[in-house]
Parts: sequence; structure tokens; C-alpha cells
Amino acid sequence: MSAIEIALMAAWAVAAAGFGWYLANVAGDVTYVTLADGRRQERALPLVFKLLLPFVGNLDGLLARPAFAPQIAKAEGMLVAAGFEGLLSGREFVALKLLTPVVLGSFWSLGIVLAGALLPGSLVEELRLPLCVLGFALFCLQPVMWLSATLKKRHMAIMKALPFVLDILTLSVEAGMDFISALQRNCASRKLDPLNEELLRMTKEIQVGSSRREALRNMADRCRQPDLRSVAFALIQADELGVSIGAILRIQSEQLRARRFDRAEKLAAEAPTKMLGPLMLCIFPAVFIILLGPVLSQALKGLL
Repeated sequence: MSAIEIALMAAWAVAAAGFGWYLANVAGDVTYVTLADGRRQERALPLVFKLLLPFVGNLDGLLARPAFAPQIAKAEGMLVAAGFEGLLSGREFVALKLLTPVVLGSFWSLGIVLAGALLPGSLVEELRLPLCVLGFALFCLQPVMWLSATLKKRHMAIMKALPFVLDILTLSVEAGMDFISALQRNCASRKLDPLNEELLRMTKEIQVGSSRREALRNMADRCRQPDLRSVAFALIQADELGVSIGAILRIQSEQLRARRFDRAEKLAAEAPTKMLGPLMLCIFPAVFIILLGPVLSQALKGLL
């Protein structure tokens, strides 16, 4: 082995070690958002986002064009609803949507080409182009799929916690406590979940001078969760008409529990259909092998 080859191998080893060290440091970084009361709450970002975030500034000139404005506005709203406000902006997310397929797709294509070169005549070499196209398509969809899944998870957490919170608020208001004091006590006594974060922000907006209607409307527009929007608009209407807040809270709590029961019945009815696929793909072949395996073995032995 010549000195040049040794130097090249050493350089590649140093580069690989440096990249591994950088990857480990980035993976260990913890990202936070700042809540309305000044506390910091951890938010998990994908590793690929952490790796590519330092490079999104290079696309500011491209993203400043009017064609990207609707995408940035839509991404900004979804990020706020998902709880990433202040941590990841809409412009950064759109830049990540552009960088992820370019960077990771390039590495994927390079890996496919190298695998085809190292394994001539293999299936990888024959399907090189479809695999490269599939990789680019998956990396294009990855940011959107992550954001949609995160938003759905947050909405599900709000939906599950909302009926219980409404019951507590109903008891507090009917016991003589005003609505804002009941909200503050609820936020102080419960654990910090997505619903508690939104209620905490709403109470802080009211404390700094916003009206109750405006704070409720802002929370509904920010969260985009159907059940929470329904409760917020019902409270706004009750405030405008002078209706008792306790009665509205009790009605909304009963309606949410009825919807929750309907969703549970719907999921239970869908379960047999969803189980049919795994049943056909996994269980029936296993039973077929267990029952007919010995028969086929004896038949093969007789033929041989």
C-alpha cells in the first residue's frame, strides 16, 4: 500500500470520526419552547432537522419570493398549532422541506450507486433508478408527515384532557369562583400538557389587557382543534349574550363526552376490518404451515 493510499484512508477516517462526533453532539441537543409564564418545555425535533437547521439561512433569498408566501404562512400556522412557536418558523420549515430531499436524497442515491457497483448483477443494480426516485419522494414527504403526525398527536392530547378540565371548571364556577380564577387554579394544579399550555397562555393574555373574548378567539385560531374551538366559541357567545358560564361549561362537557363515546364506538366498529389485513397476511399462512407442514414433509420424503 502506497503512502498516498494510507494518507487518503487516514483522511477518510478522520472525516468519518468528525462527522460521527458532530452527529452525536447534535443528537444530544435538547430543544425547548418558552411558555407564557416563562417556563421552558422540551420539544423533540427530528435529527435531520437539527442537522440541516444551520444551513436554512442560505435559502432566504429564494424563500423571499412571493411564490413561497402561501407555503410559509400555512407552515407557520401548523407549527404554532403543533406547539413549536418560537422554536421553528414557517420559513425554516419550508427551507427544510427543500433541503431534506436534496441532501438526504443525494446520500441515498450515492449509497444505491455504490451498492450496485459493489454487488454487480444484484437486484439493487437492476432497480437503481426506481430506488433513487423512491428515496427522493420519501425524503420530500418526510417533513410534512412529521408535522402532520405531531399536530395530530397534540390535538389528540387536547381532546382527551378537555372533558375533565371542563368538569373542574364547571364545579369551580358553580361554587362561586369566577372563570379566570378557576382557569388559573386549574393551570396551577394540573400537569403541564398541551391543553394546560394553551389555557395558561390564554390567562396570560387576559392579564396583560386582552378581553376574554379576544383571548378565547386567539386560542381557538391558534390551536385549530375542533373540540377546543367549539368550547371557545360557545364561551364567546355566552359572554356576548350574558348567559351563565357554568351552564355553558356543563353543556359543552356533556357534548364532548358524547362525541368521545361516539368516536370510541366508531373505532370499535372499525376494528374487525382493520384486523382482517394482519389476519390474512400473518395468521392464516402460519396456520397453513403448521397444519400442512408435516403432510408436505412426508410427501416430499416419499417422492425422494
